[in-house]
Order: sequence, then structure tokens, then C-alpha cells
Amino acid sequence: MRHYEIVFIVHPDQSEQVPGMIERYRQMVTSRSGIIHRLEDWGRRQLTFPIQKVHKAHYVLMNIECDNETLAELEHSFKFSDAVLRHLIVKMPKAHINPSPMMKEEKSKSLMEGRGEGAPRPAEAPAEPARAERPAA
Repeated sequence: MRHYEIVFIVHPDQSEQVPGMIERYRQMVTSRSGIIHRLEDWGRRQLTFPIQKVHKAHYVLMNIECDNETLAELEHSFKFSDAVLRHLIVKMPKAHINPSPMMKEEKSKSLMEGRGEGAPRPAEAPAEPARAERPAA
């Protein structure tokens, strides 16, 4: 069996169906003794350019290990699903199980927001200049 990285984007009106779609694709892979090494739901994101007059879409990443029949079935389901705007399947040399750079970026953003680094700091009161005392005349 070979390793593949699959990214597909779903029409934003169909975002509620994404968990069901993911489960259906997971069943396709695991029912034929395939393995899912990484599954990430990136959520709704802005597209670089509009696709079918749509400016946002729901992104999903999967790293799987499967045979050619399973891959063909997955690709067929992507092609004939009205909800899937685009998909990309790339053959990989090995399994990738670590979080993708996209998820690392999301985690770092959420960690920064949690610590308050992104929040504006309260203004500090300006220090009063030291007053020189006048000698008595």
C-alpha cells in the first residue's frame, strides 16, 4: 500500500455536511484495510481566487495509506460530489503523522490569544519629570 496526502475543499453552504463526509471517506479507507495517519479539519478559509463565484471554502486534509482501488473510489466520490469544489491527491514517500504547518500556525495563534499577546496593553501613566528645588533667595 502507498501513502497519499489528500486535500479537498467543500462549498461553504455544505459546511454542515463536512463531518459526515469525513466519516464516509474514513469508512472507505478503513473498510479496505487502509490506515488514516492524519486527519485535519482546517475549517472555513478565504480562497486566493474565487471558484464558481465562491470566495470561502471549508478545507480538509487527510494523510492515508491505501491501495489503488480505494484511491480510485475516493477520487470518484470527490469528482461526483457537488459539495467538493476541488481536490488534490499527492503520492507521499512516507506517512506523515505530525500536525501540518497550517495546524501549527492555528495552534500558535490560539496560544498567543490565550496569553493575551495579541491584546493591546493598557497605557502606562507618563512619569512626572523630576522637579529641581529652587534655592531660597
